[in-house]
Amino acid sequence: MHGERVGSHRKAEAVGTRRAASQSFRAVRRRWLPGLLVGWAVVIALAGCTSGGGSDGAASSSTSRQAVASGAASLEAAYQQVIDQVLPSVVEIRTSTGLGSGVVYDDQGDIVTNAHVVGGNQQFEVLASGTAGSLPATLVGSYPPNDLAVIRVSGDHQLKPAAFADSSKVRVGQLVLAMGNPLGLEATVTNGIVSATGRTVSEPVTPESPGATLPDAIQTSADINPGNSGGALVDLTSEVVGIPTLAAVSPQEGGAAPGIGFAIPSNQVKRLADQIVATGTVTDSGRAALGVRITTVVDPSGKPVGVGVVDVVPGGPAEAAGIKPGDVIVAVDGKETPTPEALGAVLADLKPGDKVPVTINRGGAAQDLQVTLGEL
Repeated sequence: MHGERVGSHRKAEAVGTRRAASQSFRAVRRRWLPGLLVGWAVVIALAGCTSGGGSDGAASSSTSRQAVASGAASLEAAYQQVIDQVLPSVVEIRTSTGLGSGVVYDDQGDIVTNAHVVGGNQQFEVLASGTAGSLPATLVGSYPPNDLAVIRVSGDHQLKPAAFADSSKVRVGQLVLAMGNPLGLEATVTNGIVSATGRTVSEPVTPESPGATLPDAIQTSADINPGNSGGALVDLTSEVVGIPTLAAVSPQEGGAAPGIGFAIPSNQVKRLADQIVATGTVTDSGRAALGVRITTVVDPSGKPVGVGVVDVVPGGPAEAAGIKPGDVIVAVDGKETPTPEALGAVLADLKPGDKVPVTINRGGAAQDLQVTLGEL
């Protein structure tokens, strides 16, 4: 997110869902920091067990070790092939206030990244993997609701576009590599698996960002550290399956929760980036909206109890259904909405045009209104 520096920690409330099921945890948006150090390392640790005695046991043990060694060599070769293919398409993005990562999207010099990486900046410096010089770039467009942005390098750039996968085919357990510039360490690669798909992760509103609720996020165990934002989550076919965006922190200890990170799925990236490249904006988000400006309402103990309506969009879904400023939205489609983050998570599972019940509190009395959702 723009303007973040070493030691800055911004927390997000994250709600993880596996389609219909849900669980709560806290997430932190990926920091991106000043500083450069070139280098990457992928370390694979394998262990084998042996048993038995005599010549038969020794032969079996030797065969097992050979099988482990062969499997390790094959996996290492596969990793190296993916890295050689994709890493040249992952770049470092510098702004006046920090740095992040990006992925070359096409041969016109368009680079996809996170909206919180570009922040309010219009001009950028782009460093390709393995190069010393930087390339100037400008903002094409940013879409904060999905934390996605596109910048463009002009002139003779010789940047190599990455291949983007069909993320609907991503499966839990699939091996993946995360590529980016964590902590300013250029061209870093970490490995892991797809831990889950279909997560909904809500980011908070802060002075640096309006916040976002990210639907259908890919959860991964690959390490995602400060500076990975906007980089690439890649499968072993050398295709980008997602754009790393968040990593979780433990709600009990407040520190990083190892092995829990989130990426925007590639299908969502392609659909939104294509629109930004073509027009500079997103005209078809596919995201449901109520058409309200809101704030959190708390009870005397400070507990959030609903979402207060500050204003309604003229002619929007909420106004058409009879929702007014001063109303408190306590549930949508039968799901409680004590906070804006909770409301965003509910709406992320719905579609424009859906007709849903909205429970409001008006003057101490509960009312149910039918709302036909609009588009974000």
